[in-house]
Amino acid sequence: MKLYGVLALLLLGVPAAHAAAPTFHADVEPILQRRCQTCHRPGDIAPMSLMTYEEVRPWAKAIRSAVVQKKMPPWFADPAHGAYRNDPSLSEPELETLIAWIDAGAPEGDPKDAPTPREFVDGWRIGKPDLVIEVPIPFNVPPSGDVPYQYISVPTGFEEDRWVEAIEVRPSNPKVVHHINASASPGGPTAPVAEFRTSDLEQQLLKSGREIPEFAERELLQTFVPGGAPPMLQNGQAKLIKAGSNISFQIHYTTTGKPEQDRSRIGFIFAKDPPAERIRSILVFNRTFTIPAGAPNHPVVARAVVERDVRLVSMLPHMHLRGRDFEVQITYPGGETETVLRVPKYDFNWQINYYLASPKLLPKGTILEVSGHFDNSLNNPHNPDASAEVSYGEQTWEEMLNGFMEVAMEPVADAPPVLGKAPMLSSR
Repeated sequence: MKLYGVLALLLLGVPAAHAAAPTFHADVEPILQRRCQTCHRPGDIAPMSLMTYEEVRPWAKAIRSAVVQKKMPPWFADPAHGAYRNDPSLSEPELETLIAWIDAGAPEGDPKDAPTPREFVDGWRIGKPDLVIEVPIPFNVPPSGDVPYQYISVPTGFEEDRWVEAIEVRPSNPKVVHHINASASPGGPTAPVAEFRTSDLEQQLLKSGREIPEFAERELLQTFVPGGAPPMLQNGQAKLIKAGSNISFQIHYTTTGKPEQDRSRIGFIFAKDPPAERIRSILVFNRTFTIPAGAPNHPVVARAVVERDVRLVSMLPHMHLRGRDFEVQITYPGGETETVLRVPKYDFNWQINYYLASPKLLPKGTILEVSGHFDNSLNNPHNPDASAEVSYGEQTWEEMLNGFMEVAMEPVADAPPVLGKAPMLSSR
């Protein structure tokens, strides 16, 4: 029985001792299935599994503390600036049920009351993929030091354009992976190139100071980050992988103090019918900032202009260990502004892709602005070095301000870039 039910019985004069407490199988297990088990299961990112009563019971008090403090399930978007269809937050009845169950001693109840167990196919969140493409060789992660970004491409062998409705990147050793960017890139060798490289075209352009074509030659399929999840495409939406494409992996590894290995892979589920909308990934970023040593709240802004009508579907903030907060603001062609995402307490360990409950129309000429603040002071317990001036860089001890976004558009194969350089705006 829910906590509010117990309170009602007390008001009616019924002794609390006669009120049946919630049980695991009847009341708690369905909540864990809906809110927790995607991460809390063998082989996924959570430190413990919450699939069975035997696994959950020892963690009861820790679960109570985490849900009361709203640390779990992880969610950081300010509800004053939008509604999101992937919000995992507990409802009040769910929270009350968990608290009442734990306070009653976490009784198991009758196993016959248990819901049908959730099934995960070989760990895949998207279900059984139609195709899995794996990096052809493992990468040996050293026990210490900074590991440069690693790049490796694997041919798809696609002889025609393919629409994919579900995509998931899975490292074999998630604890050594800072992030993976998996993209579909044009043409290439007909057999796997069985070697990792430490640079690719994008990095060469960056170091030369030249402009980077905004995904003109690549289709970003998924960014795997700590606490992240596969793209959540809806019915009728799909991403495009063109015939002859390679899957290009950009992988950033981190060390653990001992030698490690990883062999990452990507799974696809193909669309059965032509999609109604094509989903494309875009990136609003700033690579020219400097954060002064000791600065407790340093602002950084990035802007881009939308060059064709699209609908904004999702936003994924990316900063490193000094990131404090993150915001996405839209300035429409008529001059009106709207904040569509505010993350007041950014957490590097939980980089979430926030999917709007109702996508926003972005007419041509709309300006997308991402902004964030960085804490480079001694008060930041995660700060690698408060005495150092910090600029953009690939390593975790450096910083980034990246706003990864997904937009929906008409399902055409040959479409020009979505973003262009934005004019300067007056400071807010």
